[in-house]
Amino acid sequence: MSDNEPTSAPVPSEIIQIRGSIDNIDAALVHLLAERFKMTRRVGELKAVGGLPPADPAREQQQILRLTSIAEESGLDPAFAEQFRQFIVSEVIRHHELIAALHNGDDLPEVDTYA
Repeated sequence: MSDNEPTSAPVPSEIIQIRGSIDNIDAALVHLLAERFKMTRRVGELKAVGGLPPADPAREQQQILRLTSIAEESGLDPAFAEQFRQFIVSEVIRHHELIAALHNGDDLPEVDTYA
């Protein structure tokens, strides 16, 4: 057997249990992101109707400070938290730009946030 081949040692039960918890957390994160994007889609629609720009630099600065503090309190690297926030916000702004481009001056329909 070479050094590059995986070992066939049994996986300890504690690792299997922890992996199950990780899988549950990953599922919860995906569900939370889906809910977040439902809310930000509605914000994008309201911005389009109100003629507001897709990005809000003042809000972003507030969120950076808020989330950095939360990350520090939680023992999470604030730089990682900021990268994650920036990734999400970039996608939100992209969605808002698309919504604004599709908006033709009419009121947008209510969004069913439970759909």
